[in-house]
Amino acid sequence: MADERLDAEWLRGWCGQASAALAKLMQSFHARYGFEPGRNAVVLATEESHQATGALVELTPIPSDLTTMYWVIDEVSLPDVENGYFVHPASLVADHFREYGAVRIDGEEPALVFASDGGGHLFALAGSGRVWKSTTASWFDQFDLAAASLQEFFAGLARQIRGQH
Repeated sequence: MADERLDAEWLRGWCGQASAALAKLMQSFHARYGFEPGRNAVVLATEESHQATGALVELTPIPSDLTTMYWVIDEVSLPDVENGYFVHPASLVADHFREYGAVRIDGEEPALVFASDGGGHLFALAGSGRVWKSTTASWFDQFDLAAASLQEFFAGLARQIRGQH
């Protein structure tokens, strides 16, 4: 699967399905958990986010799947799904790259951090297309394989959303 590249149409479909599942989850959230949910949203790309993606591409070579993702999605904010998941906007990825650089994973090209969870663990996409998750809330510790591809990563997020309502 890692040799298959992320399909923009598949990702657009994922956005619609995830947004619908989130809407359903938010309808019953307060009754189920006893507090109001945070901002849970899949934010589609805009002209401004496309410009940020272009700036990120100029800053550093990024995996092609990440470019595809940012052409469709600006960001994903899921603070109330499991312990939280956040796909960072391209502008934040660029800021983090300037501050921390790429992450080093044994046997991989340097990977670019594009997301995090509510515990501060980081998700990085390598040139191979594989997604890695930090074992601690650090840019410099070990990263373990989280998904064989970005599509598998997003499919996992969809399962998390659906499994919670």
